[in-house]
Amino acid sequence: MELTLLNDAGQAAGKVQATDVVFNRDYNEPLIHQVVVAYQANARIGSRAQKDRSEVNKSTRKPWRQKGTGRARAGRASSPLWRGGGKVFPNSPDENFSHKLNKKMYRAGVRSILSQLAREGRLAIVEKFEIEAPKTKLVADKLRQMGMESVLLITDNLDESLYLASRNLQSIAVLEPEAADPVSLVYFDKVLMTRAALARFEEMLS
Repeated sequence: MELTLLNDAGQAAGKVQATDVVFNRDYNEPLIHQVVVAYQANARIGSRAQKDRSEVNKSTRKPWRQKGTGRARAGRASSPLWRGGGKVFPNSPDENFSHKLNKKMYRAGVRSILSQLAREGRLAIVEKFEIEAPKTKLVADKLRQMGMESVLLITDNLDESLYLASRNLQSIAVLEPEAADPVSLVYFDKVLMTRAALARFEEMLS
């Protein structure tokens, strides 16, 4: 599989040979969907909580006597049948949202995503991506010159200057190959990868 090599102006400067094992796989939409959903689900935390009938702040006294009133019998005001009562199946803070996904499926899903990005022309390679100072304007101007607005930059060496300069840009994310997740790969319009990062991807996913 040949990937386009770009120069600093965003123009094609050649081709880079990439292994077909990682960048020329069939598009497996069900697998990609499962990988993306599992990644998002595993990032969730149980932050919601409701009270059952034993936890609501209600009196435990019987509201009225059992017989003779003509009304239905009632034991306590915390019944789930009553307004302000407890929930039957309350949400718990320790609720588990995780999805099990084995390593083979995850790696195969990432390979399928990268292959589809390459086929659609959304994946490009650069020799290196560096800036002189940790300034947001430098990163934004450099990517704008390359004709990229929404881009995921994957670099083999995420130095402090590049991290500080890019963290305030919503349409730009900078990650190392090990931190590149399937959600980010499908979210951004373009994926820009250094040649060294490409080699690390091939090493991890081959």
